[in-house]
Amino acid sequence: MEVINTIGRRKSSVARIYLSEGKGNILINNKSLEDYFKTPDAKYAVNLPLATCDVEGKYDIKINVDGGGITGQADAIKLAIARALVKIDEETYKPMLKAKDLLTRDPRMVERKKYGQPKARKKTQFSKR
Repeated sequence: MEVINTIGRRKSSVARIYLSEGKGNILINNKSLEDYFKTPDAKYAVNLPLATCDVEGKYDIKINVDGGGITGQADAIKLAIARALVKIDEETYKPMLKAKDLLTRDPRMVERKKYGQPKARKKTQFSKR
C-alpha cells in the first residue's frame, strides 16, 4: 500500500496527514499524540474515525497541523483521517463514517468585527438623550 495523503480543515486549522500501513503510531508535528494533545477530548476526536472503522493499530499516521487552537486542530485531524480511510476502502468505511457524521466539514468560522462596533455583534449602548 502506498502513502495516502489527505487534508482536513476546521475553523482556521489545516491538517495534512500521510497514512500508511504500520503499527498504529500517530505523530503530530513530530510529537506523539499524548505529547501534543493533553486533553482527553482531543485525543478521543483524533482516534474516533479509527475506532469507528475498527482499524486502530493498523496504520501509521504522520500529521502536519497548523493554525487555530486545540479543538480546531483535533477536528481538522479527525476529518483528514476519515477522508483517508474512505480512500482506502470506500464501500466498507464510507457508510460507517457517514453515519457518525465524520465526513462533513464543519463550516462554522469566526465572524468578523464590523467597523463602528466593539465586536462582531456587540453594539454601543443606546443613548436616548
